[in-house]
Amino acid sequence: MALLPVPYEGGVSWGKGAAEAPDWVIEASGYLELYDEVLKREPCRMGIVTVTPPELPDDPEAVQHVLYPFLRDLLEADKFVVMLGGDHSISPAFVKALHERKSPLSVIQLDAHADLRETYEETPFSHACTMSRIREITPHTLQIGIRSLSLEEAKKVDRERIPVCTMRDFRKGAFDVKGALGRLPEPVYLTVDVDVFDWSVVRSTGTPEPGGLGWDEALELLETIFSMKAVAGFDVVELAKDPRDVSSPFAVAKLIYKMLGFKLAAAVGRGVTDWPDHPKGNLLG
Repeated sequence: MALLPVPYEGGVSWGKGAAEAPDWVIEASGYLELYDEVLKREPCRMGIVTVTPPELPDDPEAVQHVLYPFLRDLLEADKFVVMLGGDHSISPAFVKALHERKSPLSVIQLDAHADLRETYEETPFSHACTMSRIREITPHTLQIGIRSLSLEEAKKVDRERIPVCTMRDFRKGAFDVKGALGRLPEPVYLTVDVDVFDWSVVRSTGTPEPGGLGWDEALELLETIFSMKAVAGFDVVELAKDPRDVSSPFAVAKLIYKMLGFKLAAAVGRGVTDWPDHPKGNLLG
């Protein structure tokens, strides 16, 4: 598994700090216990390498042209890639590279925001436009946890019949998540904006919204996704460094580790691989 930290925040619209988040998470990961009490294994034995990121320009559109070939090369080397942001504007480059190798590709977004604007603050590559850019690559998307969107975005959801599970519908059981997952072509790409979480789980993010997923809710949802669908890659984005907050980077590090464990357990369950036994190592770094 290859972890690609992307210290970039040129696509943000409010709070800063996303560019410092990857190093913050990598530092926190050194304090994780490597044994997963649910899987009863050490997922780190799959072998994890942290890749040095390329130099990135300031312009969010130019960033796409740098990240895309870099990610394409990692995928051509048969790496399972996890991208650690950075702001959400980096995700379309990964989707494009993955879609070229594995089509049809579906994208599942866990996020507080719909990110379906066509342009925002004079750029179509703002983090507020991420899912619009992704849907230009693939129409197969599912958005979960949404609790903030504009009138323009709401009309687009209705017009294009985009599957969107709001946080309210998720909690009330008014949206058939498993049914929606079942209709998605495989493989899937999973993009997780940490503002999907309740502030008790992750507080430090540039565009916070109240009322998000609890830790156990999120893990149950993610385990369902990994067990039902072949996940070809994922990213975790929008953490924003705040030196007063040591809990948020640790939660993100543990989230990534849990997701890697779900990926590995699903592969073992499908008979794709056996439980690996490479030498121990830290999660990241």
